[in-house]
Amino acid sequence: MANASRQAAWEFWGTELKRRREDTGLSQEALGRMVFVSGGYIGQFEQAIRKPQLDVAGRIDEVLQTDGFFERMWRRLIGASPFEAYFAAVAELEALATKICEFESSLIPGLLQTPAYAREVMLSAAPFAPEEELNEKVAARLERAQIFKGPAEPEYWAIIHETALRVPVGGADQMAEQLEHVAALVHSRRVMLQVIPYTQGAHPVMSHSMKLMEFSDAPPTVYTEGLFWGQLLDDPAMVQRATATYDLLRAAALSPKASLSLIESAAESYRNP
Repeated sequence: MANASRQAAWEFWGTELKRRREDTGLSQEALGRMVFVSGGYIGQFEQAIRKPQLDVAGRIDEVLQTDGFFERMWRRLIGASPFEAYFAAVAELEALATKICEFESSLIPGLLQTPAYAREVMLSAAPFAPEEELNEKVAARLERAQIFKGPAEPEYWAIIHETALRVPVGGADQMAEQLEHVAALVHSRRVMLQVIPYTQGAHPVMSHSMKLMEFSDAPPTVYTEGLFWGQLLDDPAMVQRATATYDLLRAAALSPKASLSLIESAAESYRNP
């Protein structure tokens, strides 16, 4: 399903939500309380600005007595997304965020990847994937990076482990291109990036990735990911714990200036082994 038609379908989802909510005489705030989100969230769902999570769609069906309509349509729309089901909502939220802070332990974050690097990462995870499917997934990942070509938002801060610089993904030329791309984004002042060096040793979250997102009109969220799973959370206590963990990672990292020097040095070592 093309992006335009998928967005049109979400708009229909929101229109139906508004119509059926009003048929029951519920305000956005009242429905929000009943499905455990804010009234503002309901308004954003109705305008197709923000996409609900599956459990919220299910609770809406229960409250509005719509016989599973919203959950069934959610599953169909998420199934049509080029992203894994657990990541589809995250990709939508990135475009709405005013600030994104993320940590990756062994790879360059997806928002910063070049086409060649992204392709190698995806091919290593699915070596038998059809070419058309692989190309679609790479294109979808690159499309997410369009957020850096618009206005000043979002503010983007990434922390990576030195492993991401040293483990070659593809050939030396691909790694050099990838690291030069990251350095260029840093020089453009659209990205703030820090590297945790090997000398800092292990950290409890090294085996996971983490993404914190803030919004102008909604509570912050945290997304964590492991092998074949991902979890998007907006519980205030969990977001607070994730923020504290991110602060510890930042404290363990090199300064932005020293990190940039390390990235450029690594790129040069791939260009001139």
